[in-house]
Amino acid sequence: MTAHKIALIPGDGIGVDVTEATMQVLDAAAARFGFTLEPTRFDWSCETYLATGRMMPEDGIDQLRPFDAIYLGAVGWPATVPDSVSLHGLLLPIRKAFDQYANIRPHRLLPGVEGPLRADAFDILCIRENTEGEYSGAGGRVHQGRDNEVATEVAIFTRKGVERIIRFGFAQARARRKHLTSVTKSNAQKYSMVFWDEVTQQVAAEYPDVTVSHMHIDAMAAKMVMAPGDLDVVVASNLFGDILTDLGAAIQGGLGFAASANICPDRSGPSMFEPVHGSAPDIAGKNIANPIAAIWSGAMMLDHLGEKPAADAVLAAVEAATAKGIGIRPGSHGTDAITAAILSALEDRA
Repeated sequence: MTAHKIALIPGDGIGVDVTEATMQVLDAAAARFGFTLEPTRFDWSCETYLATGRMMPEDGIDQLRPFDAIYLGAVGWPATVPDSVSLHGLLLPIRKAFDQYANIRPHRLLPGVEGPLRADAFDILCIRENTEGEYSGAGGRVHQGRDNEVATEVAIFTRKGVERIIRFGFAQARARRKHLTSVTKSNAQKYSMVFWDEVTQQVAAEYPDVTVSHMHIDAMAAKMVMAPGDLDVVVASNLFGDILTDLGAAIQGGLGFAASANICPDRSGPSMFEPVHGSAPDIAGKNIANPIAAIWSGAMMLDHLGEKPAADAVLAAVEAATAKGIGIRPGSHGTDAITAAILSALEDRA
């Protein structure tokens, strides 16, 4: 029997709640499809930072390296630890250390869920560059607190980094509806974004069967609201992809439905899976959090691990639950009730 070693980082707030819910569902799927998940829990969080001055131990990356995948609940407790500290102390270092350069975020309406737009259906796969660009961490501040203070944030784009994320996007488009939209702001950012456009055109020659569109970030935001059904695969830089995927989450009904995967495509290190939502400290531990985004992310993890039938069954169980009205509106059902409905649907498909 295949055993997959999973590093569990529940993190902060509702991250703990949704991680527990996800593992219940994934364990049930594993039992049904004849494999096992062997989780090791790492209690790295803002609480860890307050106690030790670090979000994770100095050798945290080395501790994670042997695992087949990483599952992250949520990170952040802004009342005590600035988000800039928690993000740069845990999430971003993991993404960069394991070269998880492809951030995948699916956006579509689940059965029974009504989004805020009058759209019959939409199905967008956003591919976000995940290790460089605007989140490279290059820059600094000088003369702090004085009237001549200077702050710089340098966006770093390498040919290798842009080529590989564009190529990854084309591969996804080829497997879907064969349409890729590349998002930049090359009319205003005449170096990095013009470079991105040029690389996209060069890579496009390798995929003559895929239609390519180029859009500026502002036009794309409008397109996602006005005509989301026209879009298939969307590829964007770190910052632009971050913004667009939150918009996509809103269109699909809210962050409670937004799943994501941080993929290391060559599998030289573990990939990481996480719901897009934050830690929501105000509802932590109250059996309120919607675990659907987390469970969907777990299904993406199973798929990545080669357990596609189990992944498909988990997502089908989520869809069966939402089709019955379970978890489709904020506050309509608690964490335990949504999890139980998904487990029941999974059992019914046995």
